[in-house]
Amino acid sequence: MQDGFIRVGAATPDILVADCHHNATQIMELIDQAVKEGIQLLVFPELCLTGYTCGDLFLQEALLCQAEDELVRITDFTKNKDILVVIGLPLMVCSKLYNVAAVLSYGTILGIVPKTHLPNYSEFYEVRHFAKGNQKPIDILINHVSVPFGTDILFKCKAMDAFVLGVEICEDLWVAAPPSISHVTAGATVIANLSASDEITGKDVYRRKLVTGQSERLICGYVYADAGEGESTMDLVFGGHNLIMENGSLIAESERFKNQMIRADMDLYKLKSERRRISTYIADLNSDYLIVPFDLEYRTLDLIRRFDPTPFVPDDKVKRAARCEEILMIQSLGLKKRLKHTNSQRAVIGISGGLDSTLALLVTVEAFDMQDIERKNIIAVTMPCFGTTDRTYGNACKLVKSLGATLLEIDIKEAVLLHFKDIGHDPSCHDVTYENAQARERTQVLMDVANRYNGLVVGTGDMSELALGWATYNGDHMSMYGVSASVPKTLIRHLVAYYADSASDATLKETLTDVLGTPVSPELLPPKEGEIVQKTEDLVGPYELHDFYLYHMLRYGSRPSRIYRLALNAFKDLYDKETILKWLKVFIRRFIQMQFKRSCLPDGPKVGSVSISPRGDLRMPSDASAQAWIKEIDEII
Repeated sequence: MQDGFIRVGAATPDILVADCHHNATQIMELIDQAVKEGIQLLVFPELCLTGYTCGDLFLQEALLCQAEDELVRITDFTKNKDILVVIGLPLMVCSKLYNVAAVLSYGTILGIVPKTHLPNYSEFYEVRHFAKGNQKPIDILINHVSVPFGTDILFKCKAMDAFVLGVEICEDLWVAAPPSISHVTAGATVIANLSASDEITGKDVYRRKLVTGQSERLICGYVYADAGEGESTMDLVFGGHNLIMENGSLIAESERFKNQMIRADMDLYKLKSERRRISTYIADLNSDYLIVPFDLEYRTLDLIRRFDPTPFVPDDKVKRAARCEEILMIQSLGLKKRLKHTNSQRAVIGISGGLDSTLALLVTVEAFDMQDIERKNIIAVTMPCFGTTDRTYGNACKLVKSLGATLLEIDIKEAVLLHFKDIGHDPSCHDVTYENAQARERTQVLMDVANRYNGLVVGTGDMSELALGWATYNGDHMSMYGVSASVPKTLIRHLVAYYADSASDATLKETLTDVLGTPVSPELLPPKEGEIVQKTEDLVGPYELHDFYLYHMLRYGSRPSRIYRLALNAFKDLYDKETILKWLKVFIRRFIQMQFKRSCLPDGPKVGSVSISPRGDLRMPSDASAQAWIKEIDEII
C-alpha cells in the first residue's frame, strides 16, 4: 500500500454447476493462493458459488440454502487472512431472489450488493429468476448477523484512504448508465465487476473495449472477473476472460478459455492525482451511500509491475512512428499559423549541428512546404565560436544545403571578444560569463537577422532543458516561436530518427544519422583535440532520468519518495540507487528554482500531456521554495 499500490486479482474457479460445496472449496483454494501471492483484493465471477447456468434450479430452495451455508463457510475461512474477497451467489431476501456480490473481510460479511440490470434478451433470461436490486441499503440477517444489502454501498480501507471499492455485476456495465458512475462520484476508486459473459465470435474485443472505456472515463481501477470452464455448455460457452484495468490501461488479462487467476499492482495514487487534476471530474460530497470501513494490513509491495523508463516514448515501433508523425504535424502546423499571422515569408533559425536545432529546422521545412513557400526563405544561421567543433559545423552546413535552405555563416568570435573587453572580462576565464556571452550574442544576431530579412526567429530549445533551466536567460532561452517547447529530449532523438528513416536524400539521411550520434552539448567551451569536452549530461545528469522525473512530477504530482521508488523500478538495470537519488535532488532543486526562466517563455505548441507553458499547464510562482521536496529527498538519504 505504500505509495498507493495495492495488489488486486481476478479469479475464475473450476466449478461444478449446482455443487456449492465443491465450488466453495475451489474458491477457498484460490483465496489461499492469492494470500500467498500478496493479493489484497480478489474478485470472483457472477454466481460462481452455484454456477451462472443453473437455470430453473435457482428456484430450488435446497440450492439456495446450500449457497448461503457455503458463503458462511468461506467467510469463516477468511477470518485470519489479510484479503478483501468479492464472491457472486444467489440470495433470498424478503421472499425474492437476487443475484448478488458478497464482500468478505477477516471472517465478516461487510455487505451484499445486488445486481441492478437484469438482461432478458437473446441467451439471457435472468428476470425469470431474479429481482432487481434496491439502491438504498437495508439490513438483512445472514447466519444471525446483520449485513447491509443494497447497491449504494462503498467499502473503504482504513489503512489507505485511496482504496474505496464499489461493486457492479455483469450487465450493470453494459447499460447506458452503469452503477459504477454513481459509485465513483460517491468516492469509489476501484470497481469490482462479477461477470458471467459467454463467448461468441468477436465479443472479447467489445468486452475489452467496454472495460477499458469505463475505467478511463471514470478514472478508476476496474477488476473484471468472468465465468469460465465448468459452467454448463448446454447452450453457451464461457471463456473466463478476466481483465484488470487502470484508468484505461490494461495491466493484466487472462488467457481466454482457460480458468486462471490474474494479478496486478494497481496504482491508486495515480488515479487520485488524475481526479485532482481534472477539474470536470465530479465528486458528490452529499452522497447517501453507506460507507463500510474494513481492515487491511499496510504493506510495502515488492512491485510486480514494470514502469516505463521512457514514458514520453512508446515502446512499440509502429506506435512510436505514428506518435512522431503526429508530433511533427502539430509542431509544423503551430509554426505555419504563426508565420501566417505575422505575415512572415522568412524564418531565421540558429543551426548548430546538434539535435535540438536539427529538429527545429526540420519542423520549419515542413511548415514552409505546407504553405508552398520556397525553402530558400529559411535563413539557417551557423555561428561558430570558441567551442564549435568541425563535426557539428560540418553537419550544420550539410543539413542546411541538403534541405534547400539558405545558409548564413556569421563567426561571432570577434564580437564576443569585443564584448569581453567592453565589460572587462578575461577571455581565459571560462566561467558562466564566458559561456553566456556567446549564447546571448547568438540570440542577438538571430533577432537582428530576422529584422533585416523581415523574418521570424524559430526557437530550438526543448522541454527538458527548460525544466532544468539549462538555457541562458535571454539567450537560447528566447525566440519568437518555440516549436519544441513541450517536446522532451528523449523524444527529440526519436523524432529526428523518424525523419531520417523516411528521408529519400542520401546526404540528408547520413547527416541526420551523424547528428543522432553526436553528444548533447551547448559547445560553449573550447574543444580538446577537436572533440566536444562540454557534455550536458555529465553536468546536469542523464536526460532519460530527468524526463522520467519530469513526467511523474507534472503528470501525476508525485512526491519525491514515490518518484525515487518508481525510478528504482524503471532503471534497475541502468543506474544504481545513489545515482538515481543524486540526479533526482538536482532535478527537484533546478526545476523549482528555475521557474523564472519559464515564466517568460515564447509561445509554442503543446504536443503531449505534459507541458511547462506558463500560460497553460504550469502556472507556478517564480519564487517558490523547494524546501518541502528537498527535505523529503534528504530523509530518503
